[in-house]
Amino acid sequence: MQINSHHFNLNVISQSILIVLAATCQYGYAADRTPGSDPEIASAKTIDSAPLNNVVVMAKKTTRSAVSLSGTEIQKVLPGANPLKAIQTLPGVYYVTADPWGNNEQNAQLFVHGFSQQQLGYTFDGVPLGDQQYANYNGLSPQRAVISENVKTTTLNSGAGDLSTASTSNLGGTINILSSDPAKEKGLQFNETLGSYDTRRTFLRVDTGESESGNSLYAAYANQRARAWDFNGRQGGNQFNLKFQHVDDVGKLTFFYNFSDKIEPNEDSDLFGVAAGAQTGATPYTRPFLYPDLNQALNYLGKNGALPAGVGNNFQNYYSAAQRKDHLAYLKYEWNLADNIQWSNQIYYHHDNGAGLVAGPISQAGLPALFTVYYPGQNLSQLFGGSGYATRETQYNINRFGYLSKLNVELAEHSIEAGFWYEHNQSTMMRMWFPFSASSPTTPYESEHNPLIVQYEGVAKVQEFQPYIQDQWHIRPDLTLLAGVKGSYQFAGGTVPVQQVNAASNKNPTLYPSGTIDTRFNFLPNFGLIWKVTPESQVFANIQKNARQFPTNITNAPSPWSVGSQAIFDNIAANVKPETSWTYELGLRSQNRFADTYGVTGLDSQISLYHVKFSNRLLSINPTPQLATFVSSSAPIVQNVGGVTTDGIDLSGTIYLGSHFSLYDGVSYNRSVYDNDYTSGTTTYSTSGKLIPATPEWMNKTVASVKYGSFEAQVIGDYVGKRYVTYTNDAAVAGYFLLGAEASYQLPKAYGIDSKLSLNVTNIANKKGYSSLVVNGPVYATSGYAAYPLAPRMFFITLSTKL
Repeated sequence: MQINSHHFNLNVISQSILIVLAATCQYGYAADRTPGSDPEIASAKTIDSAPLNNVVVMAKKTTRSAVSLSGTEIQKVLPGANPLKAIQTLPGVYYVTADPWGNNEQNAQLFVHGFSQQQLGYTFDGVPLGDQQYANYNGLSPQRAVISENVKTTTLNSGAGDLSTASTSNLGGTINILSSDPAKEKGLQFNETLGSYDTRRTFLRVDTGESESGNSLYAAYANQRARAWDFNGRQGGNQFNLKFQHVDDVGKLTFFYNFSDKIEPNEDSDLFGVAAGAQTGATPYTRPFLYPDLNQALNYLGKNGALPAGVGNNFQNYYSAAQRKDHLAYLKYEWNLADNIQWSNQIYYHHDNGAGLVAGPISQAGLPALFTVYYPGQNLSQLFGGSGYATRETQYNINRFGYLSKLNVELAEHSIEAGFWYEHNQSTMMRMWFPFSASSPTTPYESEHNPLIVQYEGVAKVQEFQPYIQDQWHIRPDLTLLAGVKGSYQFAGGTVPVQQVNAASNKNPTLYPSGTIDTRFNFLPNFGLIWKVTPESQVFANIQKNARQFPTNITNAPSPWSVGSQAIFDNIAANVKPETSWTYELGLRSQNRFADTYGVTGLDSQISLYHVKFSNRLLSINPTPQLATFVSSSAPIVQNVGGVTTDGIDLSGTIYLGSHFSLYDGVSYNRSVYDNDYTSGTTTYSTSGKLIPATPEWMNKTVASVKYGSFEAQVIGDYVGKRYVTYTNDAAVAGYFLLGAEASYQLPKAYGIDSKLSLNVTNIANKKGYSSLVVNGPVYATSGYAAYPLAPRMFFITLSTKL
């Protein structure tokens, strides 16, 4: 389906501007507001006895752009959906994966206002989730932290996060996820989902209800199994949640525990251009794995693991998979010291055991040279089992604990908040190689033992400390000013207990460095205001500086510990700076309820303008001749290569047409351009003024909802504009438009059981295209790019019951 992007852009802009202009008009029919009823997350007023739920709700007591999705709306996208997948309906958000739930982390891609997922901050019930980098070293994904059905809200601060956010990566905003509390009444919930590609998802939750002493608890379990849509891999796993609360006049005690055991066979990306190698002119749409057809896999390769003629780098592996097992727990007490003073303290612990596995041909990716160093003069095919394949396993281990403290004081016209976050994290990454024998082949669902090669092991020990203080000064009932500041301190060290072996003839060996880097930001200020122009409308403004501390994993750039040279690491420690940003926001949000005016009974809207100056951008490049001489190595380095300037606008609005119909639309324009050219080796690349690749300038999200009695339905439209695939913008992929739908019917109550039947359809038009993009280099002719396919149309049916 081809879309005239120019015509589309004009339409969505004009529609959104009309929505915002209408929201600022104060009709004489506006409903009265109850004094003092200004909750932090503003919900829509009841239009009649059976109102529609809000698709998106706006935060009102904040100086920054903040919008939320409820857990109910997340489940409408797809039962069991990743909360990050659900927020793709919010303006300014681009989130894609190759599966409909958004669960597969290897190919997940998220951009908010031009910032990638590693440059955003994430928390769950206040607990930091790390930077969401694949092969993560400092956290876990939201879908592994909490069962999807137990999510209460997901809130996006698209410009800059609150000062209290526990994150070292929130340059471009934060995503905060809250879990639901135990129910006041005892109950049992059971959901069962069946669908395309042998999908089966089971959710069970038991609530004890609240006792006379103020105790309440729930326990929940989820199991999901689904076959990957383009190969015979089984995705899913098991998850358990337990949440306990005790509430009395003194305060509230909360304990939460999560266990997650998931296995996700991964998707291989398609390589284009020079990256595709010999198959430059015949790039496939998918690269399915051969597992579990062992005979096909053995016949696929020639002698000593040789590839079929002409496949180039788009060859098929036998399998690839991510295994992740997590334990996450926290204990929190919110102490009401006085009517105007609350002190909250929270401790948490997270342990992760993970493994990434790939079974692929031994003839590729430089493996013959690597294996020969460890086993010189031997027949590598026979050594690794005689099948032509080898199994690579990268093991991950995370042990982190932390403490969050926050003091809130209401003092006359001032709302004062002060606190800090501390975390200690020890992470380990180890890469090993195992034989792959036709008589006892490895599988994606098991971890191996007795490796032939332990290539390397890296250990990082990191301490994070972030204190902050802020004051909201309520100068007048309609005017609030905010001023605050935080510090960010990271004390990081890395060691390499097992170092990679290099050939004796290698003059530039790969030797991962050891050492410490301490970084300190003493003054990261925040200024903002809220002006209630009318009871229905607010102007908000926010100015904030943020910093992203150095990543500390051993192999993934731009971590200083990922470079293959001690001299390069020492140079980075002395001369390279962490990334920083200044964010400026100005916006207007409005909520109006009308007596029936031409069929319109309500209108919620928000417009947000933003400008960002991003400095000290980090990039892995080849050293210049001068620097190469200094560090005595030709290994890639991590270097500051200039800045990025971002300007953009988000417009969103929901029109309510009586109690039965609503239409939400969110359009966003983002222009993020590089400020500088950069030099890699002896080549200078003309990137100044070029758009950041992999993220679109234009996006539009539409949700049409209808509710009549027991029937409810919604249609979701998602337009993504053109995306560049190189730093120099000399190649791009076309935009696309996807449609999804959900319909549900509340069945008659029987035997005290409430039941609902729902149907979800994803990618209704079965649109083909590319979701996540991998930018391999600055110029298409010399680097090409990689891309993952869009998931096809799928159907899911869910029976939800409550007792």
